[in-house]
Amino acid sequence: MDAPPPSPRRAAPRRRAPLALAVAGTAAVLSGILLSGDPGPATSSAPVSSPPGSAAPSTATGTAGPVASGAADAEGTAGGRPPAAPPVRMVVEDAAVDVAVLPLTPSAEENAAQLLVPPETLDGYWLTPYGMPGEGSQNTTYITGHSWEDREAPFNRLSDPGLVGSEIELRTGTGTVEYVVDSVVTHDKDTLKDSEIWHVVPDRLVVVSCYAQDLWGKNVVLTASPVPPAS
Repeated sequence: MDAPPPSPRRAAPRRRAPLALAVAGTAAVLSGILLSGDPGPATSSAPVSSPPGSAAPSTATGTAGPVASGAADAEGTAGGRPPAAPPVRMVVEDAAVDVAVLPLTPSAEENAAQLLVPPETLDGYWLTPYGMPGEGSQNTTYITGHSWEDREAPFNRLSDPGLVGSEIELRTGTGTVEYVVDSVVTHDKDTLKDSEIWHVVPDRLVVVSCYAQDLWGKNVVLTASPVPPAS
């Protein structure tokens, strides 16, 4: 009797080396998030810029900065998704989140140390070495934001498992890209580096903050998939 043919081997998903995102103070809490030192393929050659009117991060409401000019009218062709471009605003209506998204690029020193400390604001921060949202994306888009102790903050409201199925809008200079939340999970800060969120998944969105019920011990991670264009 002939031996059965060997089972095909599945290629392991591409992973990245970790880059730790450390505590940025005693009020804003975003410690122990492990980010990649290998960003993978670039998504687009679109320039990285802050939203008009928000050259400096907001320290008050986290909602400063209008959508880039023409964004609402540039929705791609024939009902398709807009071309990949840097996000400038994130809206999660079910969580009452509407924040400016500012670019955050690790310095040479931060890359060498694999340690990134985001600014202490209420804004969201898009990690520029990774993906951009939109048509043609070749990588995951990562957005981070601080949860805060003893202060109301937009990212505090993302620690709700009931957000699965909710929509996230990322507004860019080329239009609005819609996502639907697939999962809301928590990770111990010292084990997030082992999570599958570091697999390269084109046009997936990952939003990371600290878990509101355990700010110093856990991270909350929302993963979301793009909403298909209308037929």
